[in-house]
Amino acid sequence: MNALSRSRFANRLLGNTVLTLSIACGVTLGALAPAAHADALDSIAKSGVVRVGVFEDYPPFGSIGSDMKPVGYDIDMASLIGKALNAKVELVQVTGDNRMAYLADHKADMLLSVGQTPERAKVIDFSQPYAPYYLAVFGPKNVSVKGPADLAGKTISVARGTLEDLSISKVAPASATIKRFDDPNGAIAAFLSGQAQLMVVGNDVGATIIARHPAIEPEQKFELFSSPDHVGLNKSETRLMQKVDETIAQAKKDGTLNAISQKWLKTPLPANL
Repeated sequence: MNALSRSRFANRLLGNTVLTLSIACGVTLGALAPAAHADALDSIAKSGVVRVGVFEDYPPFGSIGSDMKPVGYDIDMASLIGKALNAKVELVQVTGDNRMAYLADHKADMLLSVGQTPERAKVIDFSQPYAPYYLAVFGPKNVSVKGPADLAGKTISVARGTLEDLSISKVAPASATIKRFDDPNGAIAAFLSGQAQLMVVGNDVGATIIARHPAIEPEQKFELFSSPDHVGLNKSETRLMQKVDETIAQAKKDGTLNAISQKWLKTPLPANL
């Protein structure tokens, strides 16, 4: 499955499974770390380097550009944090199943694109949200849809058995036709080929499709399910968390995060983020 079709929610669920198993066995990820560890902010100041765990296969949050360098929303966010800490940013490539362990083992000082869940809150701390992540209905500009009621009589493509499928099935009127496909690629292809008028995907995938297919003028219609992205840090790193939260707050206030959202997600930063 290519990067466009991979589900970020699958990684979130996988991370939760790892945490649940660790807790059930009486071993938290934090216990895997060395017994003695210096304050993270002091360590960053001493080394002049902040190590930020990012995905490099989830455009537009993180991917490899034409110059073979990482680009995306999270790459820009890492740069903001580095400037605020007066430190050089070292990007640490992570995956859905290793990133929590990387944080616990101090291979990364922080993680980006972390969804906040009760399971994760037992072993890591979360910054305030810095990026929107949600499922939404997308379609061409000439198809008028503002909410669930407007789905009446419409055809909607979705990957079978996913959270996208569950979310749209809950709100779609009986007259809507939900076309279910074996994987996200199939649902996206059906929309792009005109087999379905609308599709349900994450805002990251939607932004990529908007950028790559301007001829059909795709746009976001309305949001279904929200799970904003946070910066994840090890427990008790209070001083580092304060600096990260201050950086996010300032970037919201001065419009920097809105500009990043417009650049990568093709939509303004939500007012309620």
